[in-house]
Amino acid sequence: MSDQATADSEPDLLDRLAWFSPALIIALLALALAGWQWWDTRIQVRHLQAELAQKLAASASVDQESRIVSKQALETTQNMSVKLGEIQARLADSQNQQLALQALYQDLARSRDEWTLADIEQIVLSASQQLQLAGNTKAALIALQSADTRLQRLNKPQFTLLRRAINDDIARLQALPLIDTVGISLRLDALIGEVDDLPIASEHEIPVARPAQTGAQPATSTSRFGRELWSEIKGLVQVRRMDAQDTALLAPTQTYFLRQNLKLRLLTARIALLAHDEGSYKADLLAAQGWLKRYFNTRDARIVAARANLGRLVNSPVSIQLPSLDESLNALQASRLGRGK
Repeated sequence: MSDQATADSEPDLLDRLAWFSPALIIALLALALAGWQWWDTRIQVRHLQAELAQKLAASASVDQESRIVSKQALETTQNMSVKLGEIQARLADSQNQQLALQALYQDLARSRDEWTLADIEQIVLSASQQLQLAGNTKAALIALQSADTRLQRLNKPQFTLLRRAINDDIARLQALPLIDTVGISLRLDALIGEVDDLPIASEHEIPVARPAQTGAQPATSTSRFGRELWSEIKGLVQVRRMDAQDTALLAPTQTYFLRQNLKLRLLTARIALLAHDEGSYKADLLAAQGWLKRYFNTRDARIVAARANLGRLVNSPVSIQLPSLDESLNALQASRLGRGK
């Protein structure tokens, strides 16, 4: 029975084995696939670990380099900070020096402007004195033009009003009629120099005609003595012809004082010319004309020329209404006050 049971169980085992063989094969394939996947995954993990280790090593190297670079950068930054501090200190010193130089330059410029204003003020005051005391318009005009030239060289806007005032005064002086004070003064000096050579009317002698001798007479000692005696007698008495009935006879000492008084009249006329005192100027010249007519030889060419010269001088205007330079002086004062503020 046991053999029969065994024989009966073998077909069942075979049937079971036949039924399990595909499942086994599938299981084996699945197991093999799982083993391959596990192996492949393990290999990939190893590769990943290797790559990760390489990357970690590279990262560590980069980190080390970064630390070195960071340290160097820190040292460089510290050095740059030190140098920047030195540069800032030098810059501060330079700025302080620049401010000091700028203040010094401003002081020098202010002092230069003040010196220039002082010089221009002296020039304008001198021009005003020349104008008011001596009436010398040419000198005053030259002085104002010199002051304007100095202001033009400065070329600063704060002096615009001052230049305008000076130019206004220059225009007023240029509009004045021209008086040749120097020329008139020279002509008066020439007349004064000629006074000592002008002939006095009372000294004009007329030669006395002598009778002509018809024949030569022998010169004897008696006749010679008579002629000499006659010459001595004639020397005691002189015959003069007076051109006019009212011609004054003058002694030699009076002649000297006449010439000196005539010079004095011409000198006072010259002083009146410089002072632009037209009344005194004409009065002195008319008096000199009268003296020439009364006491001097009016037929002499020198007297004729002197009287004609005096006539022209009498008709020459010497007095004009001179302007003042108050506008320029006030502008100078305003400039000084403005700079003081």
